[in-house]
Amino acid sequence: MPGPTLHSPPAARRSGRAWRLALGAAAAALLVTVPLTMSAQADVPPPPAGWTLSFADDFNGPNGSLPSGANWIFDIGHSYPGGPPNWGTGEIQSYTNSPQNVSLDGTGNLRITPRRDGAGNWTSARIETQRANFRPPSGGVMRIEGRIQMPNITGNAALGYWPAFWALGGPYRGTFNWPAVGEFDIMENVNGINSVWGVLHCGVAPGGPCNEFNGIGANRACPGSSCQSAFHTYRFEWDASISPQQLRWYVDGTQYHQINQNQFDAGTWNNMTTHAGYFILLNVAMGGGFPNGVAGIGTPTAATVPGVPMIVDYVAVWTRGGGGTPPPTTTTTTPPPGGGGGNAYTTLQAESFQQQNGVIVEGTTDTGGGQNIGAVNNGNWTRYNRIDFSANPARQFVARVASGAGGGVSGLVEVRLDSPSNAPVGSFAIANTGGWQSWRTVPANISPVTGVHDVYLTFTSGQPADFVNVNWFTFGH
Repeated sequence: MPGPTLHSPPAARRSGRAWRLALGAAAAALLVTVPLTMSAQADVPPPPAGWTLSFADDFNGPNGSLPSGANWIFDIGHSYPGGPPNWGTGEIQSYTNSPQNVSLDGTGNLRITPRRDGAGNWTSARIETQRANFRPPSGGVMRIEGRIQMPNITGNAALGYWPAFWALGGPYRGTFNWPAVGEFDIMENVNGINSVWGVLHCGVAPGGPCNEFNGIGANRACPGSSCQSAFHTYRFEWDASISPQQLRWYVDGTQYHQINQNQFDAGTWNNMTTHAGYFILLNVAMGGGFPNGVAGIGTPTAATVPGVPMIVDYVAVWTRGGGGTPPPTTTTTTPPPGGGGGNAYTTLQAESFQQQNGVIVEGTTDTGGGQNIGAVNNGNWTRYNRIDFSANPARQFVARVASGAGGGVSGLVEVRLDSPSNAPVGSFAIANTGGWQSWRTVPANISPVTGVHDVYLTFTSGQPADFVNVNWFTFGH
């Protein structure tokens, strides 16, 4: 969990509390899987030029539902099993998996909401990715990004609020070897201050090359509108394509913090960069060392107002270079009729099927022009022959879709292999996007796929009505 940094206000450094977290195995975590639906907020952006999508969650789903258990672990209570009390940070809330504390809002967002009961007890939520292997490919770059609105509360009413978006070295699950395995605090904030902090934790504690328990950090005000009043995009990049390697922090595309490999001894750097990778966390804590140190008093206080959420539009991870695959484009590349064959990690035009059941092909107004498949409803499918996934498993499916379906009409876009009657390896839900040419890029996780397969897009709905058009699709690692 993020903490005071070298760039925090002086009061933060007067706290004197050795409150750093120790993470352990999340054995008591609850897993709940929720289907995806369309977002009324910004979608996960298409992969930037030269980048490949590695992971994404758009937080699409029914209002009040939990985020996908296929993607996230729910941390519960005041500590990990066997871990220090109050998560090692002095925060006072109990984390839950209640929709009152953590849920989708039905418009494409995740809300993590601290609440206080009549007896003064605080609850909130903290989730972490199932995956713990996020890192750049050898000789490449990784970027972790989230579009987030901090709790929209300031002044005395915000005392104790501590929202965070961060990543922690995967080996820490069960080994408690913080800070050696590394921690990247991508976005942290306390007490409703209009500032984002970006921090690296590493080495040993106290002291060491990262000046623990502070870490090496920087902070700045959010560009334009305040951090609390609007969404901003927070990004962290680990660049292993250059020497010395770099760690970089951004807000709304503006870099405000950088750390170089040559600032550390080889042992410190290797301890935090040579393991399998990192997992990503989202949480809102209440009280603890950082907000207390900045405020100069214990928080939260009687003036603190509960019930104000951190709102997360999406979280995504991209990689570039180092043997990575090119991003999808919208260029039409139609194989010869009856042909097939193709790379799963390039753009596969939906109209370039080898066989179909029930769909039509029409012109599209989407970027790049070309055609899309349309008039798609329950029971329709398309087949794409001999798609090569290689030996490196695909774990992501991304499709460009649009829908002008009537109210209450929705359905699933599914991926099946080798037969339309085989079980889907992954899917996402889709409802009205604003029109049959109102395009959205929607990601979904799939079961790992390797080798060469005939790929089927199948379409399932409980209503006998058209519900989706598809322009293109692709896969990612």
